[in-house]
Amino acid sequence: MLRQPLALSLISCISLAVSSNLLANDDLPLASNHSDKQPVIANDYINDAILPAYIPWHGNSEQLLKGHEHPWVTPFELEGFKTSPNYDDTVAWLEKLVDSSPMLHMQSIGKSPQGRDIWMIVASKQGATNAAELNQNRKPKVLVQAGIHSGEIDGKDAGMMLLRDITQGDKASLLDDVNLLFIPILSVDGHERSSEFNRVNQRGPVNMGWRTTATNLNLNRDYAKADAPEMQHLLRTINIWQPDLYLDVHVTDGIDYQYDVTFGYNVKQGYSPNSFDWLENIYRVEVEAELTKQGHIPGPLVFAMDNGDMSKGLSYWNPSARYSNGYGDARHLPTVLIENHSLKPFKQRVLGTYVMLEQTLKTVAKHATELKSAIYSDKYQHPDTLTLTWKSELQPQGWDFKGISYTTKKSPISGADVVRWSGKPTVYEQLPVYGNTKADISVTRPAAYYIPAQWTKVIDTLALHGVRMEVVEKPMTIELEHYRFSEPQFALNAYESRQTVKAKVSSTVKTTDIAAGTIKVNTAQPLGRLAMLLLEPQAPDSLFFWGEFNTIFTRTEYIEGYAVEVMAAKMLEQQPELKAEFDKALQDEAFANDPRARLSWFYQRSPYYDKQYQAYPVMRSVD
Repeated sequence: MLRQPLALSLISCISLAVSSNLLANDDLPLASNHSDKQPVIANDYINDAILPAYIPWHGNSEQLLKGHEHPWVTPFELEGFKTSPNYDDTVAWLEKLVDSSPMLHMQSIGKSPQGRDIWMIVASKQGATNAAELNQNRKPKVLVQAGIHSGEIDGKDAGMMLLRDITQGDKASLLDDVNLLFIPILSVDGHERSSEFNRVNQRGPVNMGWRTTATNLNLNRDYAKADAPEMQHLLRTINIWQPDLYLDVHVTDGIDYQYDVTFGYNVKQGYSPNSFDWLENIYRVEVEAELTKQGHIPGPLVFAMDNGDMSKGLSYWNPSARYSNGYGDARHLPTVLIENHSLKPFKQRVLGTYVMLEQTLKTVAKHATELKSAIYSDKYQHPDTLTLTWKSELQPQGWDFKGISYTTKKSPISGADVVRWSGKPTVYEQLPVYGNTKADISVTRPAAYYIPAQWTKVIDTLALHGVRMEVVEKPMTIELEHYRFSEPQFALNAYESRQTVKAKVSSTVKTTDIAAGTIKVNTAQPLGRLAMLLLEPQAPDSLFFWGEFNTIFTRTEYIEGYAVEVMAAKMLEQQPELKAEFDKALQDEAFANDPRARLSWFYQRSPYYDKQYQAYPVMRSVD
């Protein structure tokens, strides 16, 4: 599940089923009940007793399931659709399937911190074993990734079933015009930290993996900074195999509603508007139609504005580059974030995922030309300005939301109003929608950035993302724009192992000596906008924000007070304009009564002061 820190999600904001100031059912326009079936309390999982009632489900997609007698029954099917196999059993089953078909190749994209291989299955009609061979068939490539949050594992079991039906059933034609790359488990170490007591808000499987990695990093916050080895392996895989569509499969937390499969992607105002048009007008239409045909209820990825108070509307999310869909938007890789509903039974979720994956292959094969054209257009448009941050605004069109009715009751435990979901479908009609789609901070696009060679970690991260760079061979002197910071604000608590920072930014243009070995990053390249989002300090997931440059805020040279006194007297004597400036500063009573501040005032204006203190080492071209 993806949790957003600013706009509280419908999914996470009531993950403990507690809320304040919730509306009664008659406070919003409601449609009639959509089902005659009565909600029931399940008893399949250890946490069912504390989860809301649900409506029993049956759909056409159940025909996809195989019985115990089938030679290629998956562990999920064999165990009554309630469990998911552990790492070793998953790998063993996939190895056996790969060995049985010339269309499949299995390779490790790297090892986890605990030494497990992260496997990827390459599925193609030609049986390609590497990226060069796959490129030869000139078909579009779909990358499906499961288990970035390893307890949210629906995609693994759905993918295993689909690969089985392609190679051992009647669905080989799915690969006639498209290639499939399938990562069944990305967070392999977290997958093995498995327990029936993990993910209390989720209805199966029996044993679920852990949300974070063995080093407690959340991989779906790691795309931009790329700290985790698992993420580094994934980014290299994307750069090597160059998929045309990327699916990241998750499961939600918490609040109850009718949808069993929700999915979203970048917004029209983002960095890949042509990809958005393809996803919105072609992909969503065909996928939702097939899911509905198979008995599922698809919907958009949605968030609530205020703790489940539905009258205040929904939030339309424009993600930053720390998340999969925000990162895909920044690098012009159409990316779909799938969020299956955690309160739907595991069987229903896996089958919904299967339907979505199968239809994805069909849609990409059918509309490959339009998809590739959209990606190309996004990659090779280099606008003069780039929006770094966004403000919320009311969207022109409201949404009907397929919810579940509820009541509230004062809790003797918490003292809060507790939500009680009824399990009965209800529709909230034309809720207002607010989205962070109004441009806020924008910057002009420089022709290039210049990074001094000593900032190796920054340079290595850019290279990991696939950003093209060149080395300045000879010293040169040119006009460059320099950023300087003031009033830095460091986060009080570590976030994903980092001390994040924000600061006020000012800039000056000056003649600058560039040393040989300096790294030049041209912005007129396919990943030019991603490079800007990583290097512009005001961007929400810039490498500056993530603390890569925090050492520039450390003072390392000082001057003794007795030396400042003599130096300041000479400065006042020799610089009348400085004396006038100092006299004006003394009008501030706090400054006048602070000897240390007064001495520092002169030190900062002297030639002895550290000119690199709070100066951003990355420079921008001005030509």
